Amino acid sequence: MTLASESQTNTALPAIRRLPDTLVNQIAAGEVVDRPASVVKELVENAIDAGAHRISLTLREGGKALIRVEDDGHGMTAEGMRLALERHATSKLPDSDLVRIEKLGFRGEALPSIASVARLSLSSRARGEAEGWRIAVEGGETVFDGPAAGNPGTTIEVTDLFYAVPARLKFLKGEQAEAGACLDVVRRLALAHPSISFDVQHNARRSLALPACADAADRVRDVMGLEFAANSREIQSHRDGMILRGWAGLPTFNRANSLQQYLFVNGRPVRDKQLTGVIRAAYRPVLAPDRHPVVVLWLDVPPEAVDVNVHPAKSEVRFRHAGDVRAMLIDGLRRGIVEAGFNASTHLTGGVVDRLAAGVEGSVPAPDQPRPALQGDYSYRAHNPSAAQQESWNSAFAPQARVAEAAAGFTPENASSDEDRRAFPLGAAKAQMHANYIIAETETGLVIIDQHAAHERLVLEKMKAQREENGIERQALLIPEVVHLDPASAEMLAESEAVLSEAGLVIEPFGDGTVVVQETPAALGQPDCQKLVKDLAEELAGWEQAFSLQERLDRVLSTAACHGSVRSGRRLNGEEMNQLLRDMEKTPLAGQCNHGRPTYVQLSLEDLESLFERR
Repeated sequence: MTLASESQTNTALPAIRRLPDTLVNQIAAGEVVDRPASVVKELVENAIDAGAHRISLTLREGGKALIRVEDDGHGMTAEGMRLALERHATSKLPDSDLVRIEKLGFRGEALPSIASVARLSLSSRARGEAEGWRIAVEGGETVFDGPAAGNPGTTIEVTDLFYAVPARLKFLKGEQAEAGACLDVVRRLALAHPSISFDVQHNARRSLALPACADAADRVRDVMGLEFAANSREIQSHRDGMILRGWAGLPTFNRANSLQQYLFVNGRPVRDKQLTGVIRAAYRPVLAPDRHPVVVLWLDVPPEAVDVNVHPAKSEVRFRHAGDVRAMLIDGLRRGIVEAGFNASTHLTGGVVDRLAAGVEGSVPAPDQPRPALQGDYSYRAHNPSAAQQESWNSAFAPQARVAEAAAGFTPENASSDEDRRAFPLGAAKAQMHANYIIAETETGLVIIDQHAAHERLVLEKMKAQREENGIERQALLIPEVVHLDPASAEMLAESEAVLSEAGLVIEPFGDGTVVVQETPAALGQPDCQKLVKDLAEELAGWEQAFSLQERLDRVLSTAACHGSVRSGRRLNGEEMNQLLRDMEKTPLAGQCNHGRPTYVQLSLEDLESLFERR
């Protein structure tokens, strides 16, 4: 026998063995329970499934020291409580059917997983029973099982979370961060179930109180605040047995992250990347790439058409007809956004008043003192237009450029005086400041308009309307424009020739990184072809492969419209300014430019009087 064979013989193979139940539960807990918010989610969902009308949550130290959930649901018997603490025991799948799941919880893992890593006390009294029962478990071991007093319903108390697996404690965040995550869980469940009242206390202080509501709109207002209610539009859509309802925030009412997006599928709160991506796609034409909309959406689909058993935390779903769901979401959201008209969000007003008030109360910076930069491209740019551009802009604001009647039955012809024009939503133009901002007077205050941002939107919507009717009108250049690019950019333009042509821009390769512009969209007048083509090349370089043809075309039109609009630095006369306001009033989405920035800010007389301390 060789030395190698002798060594192999003497080396014992590891034996396969069954893991103890406590260890199995701790492993399962790693998937189901990773922080206090996970515990809160599982326990509150159980209370909802139990038919509770009132749910109370008590936290201490962000949920690390104490999580107590009390409800007035149907309660449990002693035998039912013992079964509930065993793995894969549940009352929510009576027919063992994983296709038609109608309850929030169904896996039967939450309670035994929590009990394996913390100290858990389960007290309950079933309706109609004379007395209640209590079971206490510490680290997976039962330490008490006997009768206890209590009202009908269930109380679950979790203390010393992760004491049995202390290594997990170091992954938890600070007390306030963990408490905030718990509150977010409750808010999402409260939005999904407005008929249930919720009460949350943290460290003996009430953090959230939501009374039961008969109308979902009341619950949305209580959770999201009055500001969201004023800057959102209700949406409803139906398709092939699916129902979409909820509220979509205005594009200018946006956030730096997606935490303010609340999505519910059959009453179940979800955080699904695919659905989040669909929302971004719906807002893409009207929102800056680094901003996120605020939405509250309920999607109801037949239970057999959705799989909720794809993630241990049940936060993700899969749809049998994902394409239909995507199409309905995008169509419903875009209809809601368009129906909002030209409105910009009201929260902009508060920001303006606050900044003005701060400027009045504080010292004005010296001329040479640097000022803080604003987020986004709000800077003033002087611009000296060519004669051709000047002529195209003059024609753009001419009376014949109007394509529809203005709001409230007024037109510039019958609004012969400023008194008449004040009745328009955007009022009568009074002045132009810094060759970029239009000041208009309304019956209730004043409006400040960014002329470039506003006209950019008007040009884009005109081009999109042409595309839907007969295709975008093109104009041939008398002398084709030669544009020099790097070879890679020229190749990308050549590959996107079909998309560019549909957008009204005809470009032909000319060799060695050079392209020739033959035709441009007529709505742009006489654009700067050099800058337009170079900007489009940069845009193409950032395209995602997942972009549809429609999305690519929209992006090309948006970039083109920017180059065909009135620039900062262009002086407008009174009629031109008023014509711009009237066109904004009849153009959907005119409250924001093609990049998602606001086009105007409105200040009421009340705001002005408050600023000057007249009230």
